[in-house]
Amino acid sequence: MAEYLQKILGGADAAVSSALSSDIDADFADFATAASPVAPAHAATSSLGAPTIAPVAASGGRYSTEGRPFTKWYRVWERVTIDDFRQELIILPALIVMILINLWGSRANKKRARQWGGAHFPLLESEFSSVGFSGKPTTDVAIPSEGFLREKSKSEYITYATGRQNVAWIDVKLSLYPRYNPAKWITEAGIAFFVDSMPAPTERIESTIYCFDGKEKSYVAAPGPQAKDSSYAGFVWAIVHKDKMTQLRNDRYDISLTATKDHPKLPIWATIMSESAEITETLLTPELIKAVEDVGEDLEALIISDQPIDAPRTLNDTVPRKRISLATRLPNSDEATEKSTKLYNIFLRLPDTLVNTAHFRPEALRKVRATREEEQAKIRKRDDEEKAEERRALSDKAKKEERDKKLARMTDAEQKKFLDKERAADQKKQQKKMTMRG
Repeated sequence: MAEYLQKILGGADAAVSSALSSDIDADFADFATAASPVAPAHAATSSLGAPTIAPVAASGGRYSTEGRPFTKWYRVWERVTIDDFRQELIILPALIVMILINLWGSRANKKRARQWGGAHFPLLESEFSSVGFSGKPTTDVAIPSEGFLREKSKSEYITYATGRQNVAWIDVKLSLYPRYNPAKWITEAGIAFFVDSMPAPTERIESTIYCFDGKEKSYVAAPGPQAKDSSYAGFVWAIVHKDKMTQLRNDRYDISLTATKDHPKLPIWATIMSESAEITETLLTPELIKAVEDVGEDLEALIISDQPIDAPRTLNDTVPRKRISLATRLPNSDEATEKSTKLYNIFLRLPDTLVNTAHFRPEALRKVRATREEEQAKIRKRDDEEKAEERRALSDKAKKEERDKKLARMTDAEQKKFLDKERAADQKKQQKKMTMRG
């Protein structure tokens, strides 16, 4: 009986299946022969069709996918090994070292700048009413050295002071080693070793005093009463380290106007660059000589100038702008710092010395004036040549426009005749030039 029912039900199923297959649309015939999907290699299907994962006895209940442990997503320690982080193990320590070196170098440079400021701030404070970038008089600042130095970069600090008789203002710049970037430091030193024109990296202080020179009304809105005239004679004079002499002459227009001469009172490594011997004898005081000897070869240049650093292009550039510059290496010890402050104190009071003593005889300044007039004559000649060239260019342009208008109004025959006549005139000019040269 059971077998009979099974045959009946099986036959019914076969009939239903054949009926359904006959009703399949012809458009889906291609899909009827498509291969059945295959389960991934790591998955095994049960008899009910549900995917299962074969357990690995040696993994303690974990599952394996091609030899790698397969666990829950949050069990990172079971899914990765140290070999997966080889690049990170190299990059991260290098990055940490770079950050530490950068922080150390920045702090070391800041400490060096503060050491210089601590030694020189009292000098500036005693000479100027406003020091630094606080915008307040030094007597109104709670902490005197607050805002004294400003970090322009990690290897450069600047400061500023104003409010003094005979001086409009003073700019100071500290250039330090790039300790925060050893690669840059080594590269600059290496290039300087092989290339003479490239200076070696050094720690320097550059200070520039801009003098009033009797023009207080041009700089100060309401200048106070002046005890005496703040003007003095214009000239270029310098005490220069011999190692810097050639570089200064090439880089600075004002220094190129001077003559170089050793002085018996100065150390052998220093020389004088001046426009007049009388100027040298007036400015080279015993106090200045002693200060230069004490500082030693840390001194690069002490320059008094009224001419621009860059070669003037116009007559307006030749207008005297008097200033005093001091460039020295940053001292490395307390003793050297003490000696440098003595020279710096003389430097700050040089404007007063110039106002009192830099009034020379006309005979002493004759060569100075002749040099200035010669340079101005060169500029005038160059200006005249440039203006003449501009006028010729404008004239040629106007003639060309007039010629084009004439040609546009002519017929073809007239244009041919005009061009032939023009060509003949050009040939005559060329022949005339050749005859004159011969």
